[in-house]
Amino acid sequence: MSRRHRAKVRDIIIEAKYNNLSLTKFINKVMKSGKKSLARKIVYSALDEIESKAKKPGIEIYNQAISNVAPSVILKSRRVGGANYQVPTELPSDKSQTLAMRWIIESARSKTGSAYYLRLARELLDASNFQGPAVKRKDDIHKMAEANKAFAHFRW
Repeated sequence: MSRRHRAKVRDIIIEAKYNNLSLTKFINKVMKSGKKSLARKIVYSALDEIESKAKKPGIEIYNQAISNVAPSVILKSRRVGGANYQVPTELPSDKSQTLAMRWIIESARSKTGSAYYLRLARELLDASNFQGPAVKRKDDIHKMAEANKAFAHFRW
């Protein structure tokens, strides 16, 4: 990260099927090696699978999953007087949404056995029902932040 200038935030072209900026960012996170069309197929197939299983629009389940996994606080290490403290800090909404997407994708990639779009659909369904490893990760971070609440005055 440059010390002179802030990085410019590039405009993202919103995907056409659902017209949702959050879903476009999710597709970009699923993408590997610049293969956006493949990532788009994977995400759309996962949303179609969700619609067939849950009998609800896939985009609603997706939005619910992201909101359930998004953390509101995160721990940052601060060195004060020779000791390191885990200081809970508030997260902006875009950063928490990014973390939620990353955790859902990581948990889907870590599983084996079935096609990736099926694993991704399963993770999104689990997250929308407050289950799965991504929601557990959020809960663990919130518990640790609660335990380290005494160090919140080190935040600056």
